[in-house]
Amino acid sequence: MYICFAEYRVSPEFRAQYLDYTASLLQEGHDVQLYEGTDQPGLFVEVWNAATCEQAEQIKKERCSERSSWMHISSFIVGGAAKMHIWTFKPAHLKGEAAING
Repeated sequence: MYICFAEYRVSPEFRAQYLDYTASLLQEGHDVQLYEGTDQPGLFVEVWNAATCEQAEQIKKERCSERSSWMHISSFIVGGAAKMHIWTFKPAHLKGEAAING
């Protein structure tokens, strides 16, 4: 299992709009969880699950695409889309070549 992980800060004045918008996105059935920081309110992360590294990279590409319904979130982010950080993570204990090259 791999994950595509997106992190960003939502402007306080847009928090309610952001929560309403993401609630509708989550109902679309994507394999994603959305979390807000307990120590840093307004800091949000998306955790997208993927079976393979390639699938995680595809999710990342789609998530950053202007066609994505999730891209509208950028209008709620402090600093816009440039301040959304997104990475792919792999299990830390993969065996063999996959652990080295992902």
